[in-house]
Amino acid sequence: MIRALLVALLATVPALCLAGTGQSAEYSVNNQSYEGYFVTPAPDAPLVLLLHDWDGLTDYEIQRADMLAGMGYAVFAADLFGKGVRPTTVEDKRQHTGELYQDRDKLRALMQGALRSARGLGADTDHAVAMGYCFGGAAVLELARSGADLEGFVTFHGGLSTPEGQDYSKAKGRYLIQHGTADGHITMDHFGALANELESAGLPHTMTTYGGAPHAFTVFGQDSYREQADESSWAAFGRFLDATLKR
Repeated sequence: MIRALLVALLATVPALCLAGTGQSAEYSVNNQSYEGYFVTPAPDAPLVLLLHDWDGLTDYEIQRADMLAGMGYAVFAADLFGKGVRPTTVEDKRQHTGELYQDRDKLRALMQGALRSARGLGADTDHAVAMGYCFGGAAVLELARSGADLEGFVTFHGGLSTPEGQDYSKAKGRYLIQHGTADGHITMDHFGALANELESAGLPHTMTTYGGAPHAFTVFGQDSYREQADESSWAAFGRFLDATLKR
């Protein structure tokens, strides 16, 4: 009986193992297993929920999480695809992102599940900002439109379109939108439309475009990488976090 109770208790707690300066964190959402990454510089550090691009949670997001921890923030890098699911081909990436774009309720549940897991690890989810790259940026705005009670929402070269039937009437918090003017996937028309939506909803926002920056301009080692735009947008993100979360 005691052994059974212990097994049941452990099943409700995210499993942890050391992974560099942070921890990999296994958790479940609707009986499916996911594997995120958690790092914190202090027990009471404000939280950044980090959402990955269409590659899944990779070393890139972990590197960004560690950078944020060095700035004084706890970070929970969520896994939106499932434990061990890290697509490498364009077809697989489209499949996994497409599934979630078609099932917005599931996408929202996954992000809320990640926040619960972060809270279970001691993260201060009452003082939190969500940020994401590319697909993760689109997910951040989905989380915002759901009415999530976070203090801020940040996108880097993220999807900016609002699905039919949705709006920002329930949205809260402040917004920082970082975009490449030369992005051929997410156009300046999308950028302008979002600006109008946020303004109409009365949501405080800062939106910046970086000249000559294509899609994925922050991704180290890629042809799309633009050092000046990356450094400028990261500095703007740091200022946003200071103004939004520092107590």
